[in-house]
Amino acid sequence: MRALLLSAETKSASVQEITAPQPAPGSVLIRVHSIALNPVDALYVSHPLASTGRTIGADFSGTVVTSTTPALAPGQRVAGLVQGANSINDRPGAFAEYVVCPADLVWVVPEGMSHEQAAGVSLCGLTAAQALFWRLRMPAPFDWDMENAGRRNGEDNRGSLERETGLTFFIYGASTSVGMYAAQLLRLGCERHEVPLRLIGAVGRKHFDMLKGLPYGYDVLVDYRDEDWAEQVRTAAGEDGVEFGLDCISEGETVKQVLGVLRQGGRLAVVRSLEGGAWNADGVDTSSVMYGAVWEGLGVDIQYENLVVPATEESRSFTVAFYRWLSSGGGLEPNPIRLMPGGLDRVVPDGFALLGSGSMEDRAKSRPEEWMRPVSGEKLVYRV
Repeated sequence: MRALLLSAETKSASVQEITAPQPAPGSVLIRVHSIALNPVDALYVSHPLASTGRTIGADFSGTVVTSTTPALAPGQRVAGLVQGANSINDRPGAFAEYVVCPADLVWVVPEGMSHEQAAGVSLCGLTAAQALFWRLRMPAPFDWDMENAGRRNGEDNRGSLERETGLTFFIYGASTSVGMYAAQLLRLGCERHEVPLRLIGAVGRKHFDMLKGLPYGYDVLVDYRDEDWAEQVRTAAGEDGVEFGLDCISEGETVKQVLGVLRQGGRLAVVRSLEGGAWNADGVDTSSVMYGAVWEGLGVDIQYENLVVPATEESRSFTVAFYRWLSSGGGLEPNPIRLMPGGLDRVVPDGFALLGSGSMEDRAKSRPEEWMRPVSGEKLVYRV
């Protein structure tokens, strides 16, 4: 099969012919039809953790070719994520013609959803679900065993699940893929549990109309470029203040800024680790900041250079429950996508050129092709 393989020495990747994988017991072999790009895919090519020859990429959608379990049959359309070259661990990647995945860690793509749309759901959707329901213990739109979930620093946010008053939640980076899925998931969960929700977001002004409409349904949006955006958030939250927040950027000063709009005792979920040096912790009380790598949902240990995220049975069971809900057509709508031309061969020169590996400000590139416009409010997707 053709696959996009890492060259650690040159800090790049190229399409090569390799042997197609074979499914182990309990897993399925999938013919990949579409892949979606995430910033981590580009980051760990330009700053490689893995060794040369690893297949890169995480998000995919495709068709089951061979199944070793009665749970899935050949011909079924499925989607999921694998870790690829996003850690030191030697694990398969998705940017290839075939991928093998455990049968319970893929979800059945509902009728009416294309492979291109489905490819962009798994990683960012799971990241948002973990932040909201696993860590912050918000009311979830699906059933799962939460007995050991959401506990950090010896505390338990169980009280957020049973409340008579409304919930005020703030999302910084509301137009990111994680942010857009988080808004949907939070609203669906609150509707299911009949919890009144006041949703406030920070985003570029050009996205206001989209995010105020369904399926996102923001009550208040502020432009993060405004000097007084934090004051606008505090005013919108009212005297009770912002209880919980999600920083979908988690770079530089953003964590400190978002913590500044939370009320005393508030909780914040972030998507990048302090140990990795992504954000500045000077003067910040990190006891209220909750982080976890999306890969822990695969139920395997993840090793970075100076950080190990241990596997737990509970985190994997959460993923299974979330994917089961997606398979049932639970109501999550795929985020907007940009279908990129050229397949696997153009992922590095085009897709990775757009995503970059530095700060958000570094990621806008100038190329004349229409598909090379700066990325904002959409997911880059390729057909394989």
